[in-house]
Amino acid sequence: MIIALTGAGISKASGLNTFDEMPGIRQKLNREYLEKHPEDFRASVAAMGDVFSNARPNDAHLALAEYNIPVITMNVDGLHEQAGSHPINLHGTVPTQEEREKGLNLENRPVLYGEQAPNYPKGIALVQQLKTGDVLLVIGASEYTVISNDIRKIAANNGASVIEIQKNAEINTRKVLENLIKGGSQ
Repeated sequence: MIIALTGAGISKASGLNTFDEMPGIRQKLNREYLEKHPEDFRASVAAMGDVFSNARPNDAHLALAEYNIPVITMNVDGLHEQAGSHPINLHGTVPTQEEREKGLNLENRPVLYGEQAPNYPKGIALVQQLKTGDVLLVIGASEYTVISNDIRKIAANNGASVIEIQKNAEINTRKVLENLIKGGSQ
């Protein structure tokens, strides 16, 4: 079995910056900011949604979908869905323009920093299925977050190989998948 854990690095070739490359965004995506500055929060989420709506999946997203690889993602950009995958979105997604127009409270919004993420248990449960001979393919996911480190540790503790693709995901993902699948790892 092969499972992919993806982070912002997978979407770089689709023209999306990581949060590290967007000064101030982390400070705006927390509960305190939402409560103190609801209009600016909504405007920030809307701006992110507009950027995401113009992005298209790159070959890394497409390869995961084509090979039917289960995906756990920390991204909120919706590119896995556009490519045809059905990921576990650990941090939710950014509401579409239609959803933003309907809901003033933005109930369908990314999980904020400091909030409980409702899909963590689903991601953990999937990774716990890995065993010796299986692979966790980590694509563009830094070691910045606790959840990405926990997922890596669970996979490794279960005997799975953890393969990191941190650069040129749009090229290297398909190459790694082809090698793994030809080698009989799926």
